Amino acid sequence: MKYLDLTLPTPQHNLACDEALLDLCEDGLEDEILRFWEPLEYFVVLGYSNKTALEINEVSCRALEIPVLRRVSGGGTVLQGPGCLNMTLILKIEKHEALKGIAKTNGYVLEKHRRSLEKLLGSRVEVQGTSDLTWNNLKFSGNAQRRRRRFLLFHGTFLHSFDVRLVEKTLKMPSKEPPYRQNRKHKEFLTNLNVPCAKIKEALRDCWNTETKLPEIYAERTERLVKEKYSKDEWNLKY
Repeated sequence: MKYLDLTLPTPQHNLACDEALLDLCEDGLEDEILRFWEPLEYFVVLGYSNKTALEINEVSCRALEIPVLRRVSGGGTVLQGPGCLNMTLILKIEKHEALKGIAKTNGYVLEKHRRSLEKLLGSRVEVQGTSDLTWNNLKFSGNAQRRRRRFLLFHGTFLHSFDVRLVEKTLKMPSKEPPYRQNRKHKEFLTNLNVPCAKIKEALRDCWNTETKLPEIYAERTERLVKEKYSKDEWNLKY
């Protein structure tokens, strides 16, 4: 598996890079990929089919000058920013029997992450809901997928030193929530791992046996996606 630790200058570029990596693999690059990135600024990102009016506090986002974007994968709406590590996996579907369905993929990937982070933290980590990782029954990682014919994109967030209070100001209660949430507010439901980001990266790299760094072959596709998609309200605010 190739490894890429790359944070680009804008949220739009970082979201576009994830999709560009998936496109490259689907179009012929045979490598599986693990990428890390961490936002330099705050932004809201909607899941592919989320409706803006249902999920975000638009007045607060405008007042705080926090942009609202949309990603290519499913899942719920989240606030991102400093203290929130992003992990991107590009996996070859035919390589693993467990990747041949959405639920099976969630189970396969999250169990690997659960074991690695439980070892790092020295206390119990659980998989809850559809695709959450929790510690002491509090969510620290949310995950989502985008599937193509040959490869899938699996990406997730890991809160390590994030300003959870800001989530209350920018996001409404989710339109869909897992039973274990029990209608808890964001600040009562989310938690930071409070371990160095480098340690989380190390645990996940060991988990996936990453080898060499990925060459810089994604820049042109990333820039095109930013220009044609992620910088456009027609995409970001389409629902």
